[in-house]
Amino acid sequence: MAKPANGKTAIVTGAGTGIGKATAAALLAEGWNTVFVGRRKNLLDEAVAEAQKSGPAAKALAVSCDVTKPAEVDALFAEVDKAFGRIDLVFNNAGMGFKTSTIDEIPVEVWNDVVAVNLTGSFLVARAAFAAMRRQTPMGGRIINNGSISAHAPRPGSVPYTATKHAITGLTKTLALDGRPFDIACGQIDIGNALTDMARAMTTGMPQANGEMATEAVMDVQRVAEAVVYMSSLPPEANVLFMTVMATKMPFVGRG
Repeated sequence: MAKPANGKTAIVTGAGTGIGKATAAALLAEGWNTVFVGRRKNLLDEAVAEAQKSGPAAKALAVSCDVTKPAEVDALFAEVDKAFGRIDLVFNNAGMGFKTSTIDEIPVEVWNDVVAVNLTGSFLVARAAFAAMRRQTPMGGRIINNGSISAHAPRPGSVPYTATKHAITGLTKTLALDGRPFDIACGQIDIGNALTDMARAMTTGMPQANGEMATEAVMDVQRVAEAVVYMSSLPPEANVLFMTVMATKMPFVGRG
């Protein structure tokens, strides 16, 4: 049975597929009015329809938005405000990577694209969320950034992705500090080997630090969704600043 609506509103970017889709559906099932955000409206509509099959009491909204474009981000937040009147949670999840390549093999255009989505997009969404949360009544809210294991340690040949994810950590820490006077909490979830379409290559072989190719352990994407739901459930006076959710046997904590 679906949980009753809690009157709170969540925005999830990159919600058409993978981690974003699973997390948005989980928040909806927990009673959050949930805004599914992404560039491809057809995937968002499908994700909403799938999430609503259990008949949740809360409302779902699909909004097409390119998070790299300031005007579209501003329009997104205006639409959410009109629909729900406030914004209590943002999961800054939209992101992209690139095939394994050394830095000299990475086109400048690829670098610009990855930075635009992973870093500038997160900045623009957080900026709009912060502005809304400090001015609404009651004041406050929570921003959760998707940092990734790559916020701590790189994979071979991952300069653009790893650089942006390290930068997300700086964004998270600064927002957590700057949000204090306005009751805005900011945390980061660092995800390792959640089985999505983007991560499926891990089950067939990934480059390792010693030069070998190896398959890697993965976990169900629902574990990530559950973790974000937990972070979101905390009262305003508590915050998970950093959480790492990873496949238990993935090659992260051992030597490279």
